[in-house]
Amino acid sequence: MTKRKKIKYRKKEKVYKKKNRLTVKKTVNQKRVFSRPVFHKPDFGKAFRMHKSLLILIITILMGLLVALGGLIYIRCNYTVTNVYVEGNTYYTDQEIVDMVMKGRFSHNSIFLAIKYRDKSIENVPFVEKMDVHILSPDTIRINVYEKALAGYVEYLGRYMYFDREGTVVESSKEKANDVPQVMGLQFNYVVMYKKLPVDNKDIFAEILDITQLLNKYNLKADRIFFDSDYNVYLYFDKIEVSIGKEDNIDEKIIQLQYILPDLSGKSGVLEMSDYDENTKNVTFKQNSSG
Repeated sequence: MTKRKKIKYRKKEKVYKKKNRLTVKKTVNQKRVFSRPVFHKPDFGKAFRMHKSLLILIITILMGLLVALGGLIYIRCNYTVTNVYVEGNTYYTDQEIVDMVMKGRFSHNSIFLAIKYRDKSIENVPFVEKMDVHILSPDTIRINVYEKALAGYVEYLGRYMYFDREGTVVESSKEKANDVPQVMGLQFNYVVMYKKLPVDNKDIFAEILDITQLLNKYNLKADRIFFDSDYNVYLYFDKIEVSIGKEDNIDEKIIQLQYILPDLSGKSGVLEMSDYDENTKNVTFKQNSSG
């Protein structure tokens, strides 16, 4: 048994070696085969077609750029804002409102403004509720300003706290607004934005607004409105103190005040109108010795 296995093994080994020699020989023969180089003729038509397509693409791009440039020049020449109307502003000048609205590189273009302010109001401007921009024509716009209804302001911790007719603090600023008087004599311990001033008399704010509206109606600009402990009203115009008294007959008092104050220009003293009514029409002026 053992001898037969050895003989069989040797036969397989010989066959294996023969196959290897054949494979090597075949491989060697393959390496001896050489191929001649193949030369292709240049395709000038294809190259021309490629250059022609590139040239057409470049011309198309240039024409597009020229059209776009012409459009920009046309828009710039015909849609530049030259006329601006501002309505409803008292706390800011017309130019200040224009500067707020038309700021930025393309802000003088009516198309840009139409897109920027389409269905959108300008907010977060002190003393202003909102501002709307309307395009009237390619070169004309109108700005509508809706100001906050300010009744007055109190000074608190170095800032001016503006409140409305309900007594709600709607603005805090380091700047004094024109045509808004300072209100003095109100007693409170704290101020919270968008909350009512914590005073005992809640009706005092409507009275303050009535006073400020009457003053504006008759072109009178009071520096201060003062309330004493009994809520008697005192108005201050430069060096003139006007004792109004209670709110009774305040309309008639302020109507007469517009005629009296011009005669007191340059003087200093107290104008007593607390007893004034349609019947008595009692008005006295006590001039200060230094005035």
